[in-house]
Amino acid sequence: MAVTAQMVKELREKTGAGMMDCKKALQETEGDMDKAVDYLREKGISKAAKKADRIAAEGSAHAEVEGNTAVLLEVNCETDFVTKNDQFKTLLSELGKHLLSEKPESVEVALQQPLHGNGETLESFINSNIAKIGEKLSLRRFTIFEKSDQDAFGTYIHMGGNIGVVTVLEGTTDDKVAKDIAMHAAAVKPTYVSRDAVDAEEIEKEREVLKTQALNEGKPENIVEKMVEGRLNKYFEDICLLEQSFVKDPDQKVKQVVKNAGASVKTFVRYEVGEGMEKREDNFADEVMSQVNKK
Repeated sequence: MAVTAQMVKELREKTGAGMMDCKKALQETEGDMDKAVDYLREKGISKAAKKADRIAAEGSAHAEVEGNTAVLLEVNCETDFVTKNDQFKTLLSELGKHLLSEKPESVEVALQQPLHGNGETLESFINSNIAKIGEKLSLRRFTIFEKSDQDAFGTYIHMGGNIGVVTVLEGTTDDKVAKDIAMHAAAVKPTYVSRDAVDAEEIEKEREVLKTQALNEGKPENIVEKMVEGRLNKYFEDICLLEQSFVKDPDQKVKQVVKNAGASVKTFVRYEVGEGMEKREDNFADEVMSQVNKK
């Protein structure tokens, strides 16, 4: 029988599973709602839906590179124990390979794509891993990078995936320099590549804050402007990659390291797992026991 949108909606409300999973379940069971519910349970998809309201702010950043394309992604889970799991590591790799080949424009689009262009959707693949691993898993974000043959990618994953960085350097094919810049970004946490990338409104706001601070310190107005410009330079050093002292050689700025390589930084992206997300406050001993009890 024909599967209607209303039937799909009803099954979604019953199970919490994704739209495409519900549609497939109804097609496989010829529209029998009860059998469709069982189908989703057997596939572990309904079980995955029950975990949907759990907090998943742990996880790993992961980078994949193929030729002139690279991707940086973040997958979240509930506990950092899972990130050591070989199955979780395989999930990261499979998602990375899919994103590289299909280049979706958003997470939402990616989840509805057939994995590697055929078979189950990415959402179904993640749900099947939820059923096997036993925790909520989610693809949070990703960035795709492109370069030419004359450029270099730098990838760096820190602390088993807690921080991930990809850099793109133009004018050099030296992957080592590109990786050094990625390691620096992981350690120092810049926000922008250069001063030029900082929004003028943000700079003016910071200038006003610094001016007020100087006046409140009782500094004479005739020297406040010079003080503000000096402190503004320090502000740029805090947030701009090229203005920072290079972690491997603090006597050099990053811009000098890049210039010495005959290169320029086109872009970089830094992911810190769980940044900006609600964190769960569990008792560590209870967390360990929850993992032991799953064995």
